Amino acid sequence: MSSEQLRDEEEALRNQIRELTPEQRKEYYRLEGQKIKDPDTYAVLNWFIMAGLHHFYLGNTQRGVINLCIMLVGLVFLPFLPIVGVIILVGIVIVELPQLFKSQQIVHAYNNNVMRELIHQVKSENA
Repeated sequence: MSSEQLRDEEEALRNQIRELTPEQRKEYYRLEGQKIKDPDTYAVLNWFIMAGLHHFYLGNTQRGVINLCIMLVGLVFLPFLPIVGVIILVGIVIVELPQLFKSQQIVHAYNNNVMRELIHQVKSENA
């Protein structure tokens, strides 16, 4: 999804939030403060590309563990089979590098999904 589409989607979600009752809005913003993620934090964690810390930040534990394990395997191979270790580590960088450049969009999409889920949750709790 493009940045413009994400902004349009966020604006539509903000309009839905404005339509909530005052009590629902209060609950929504309380929950939002706990769940919305900061794009800058994601970007900083993404600089540790091989460790996959940015996946853990957005709650994608499985992918984070896979990244971490592959990185550790690559590091273990470095002293014994340096070429294999380097190939593994370079492979991780190649797979993860695009996320570094798209970090703003990735977190924006994540936050839009959180907003959508929270709106639904608040509406269903107070229905």
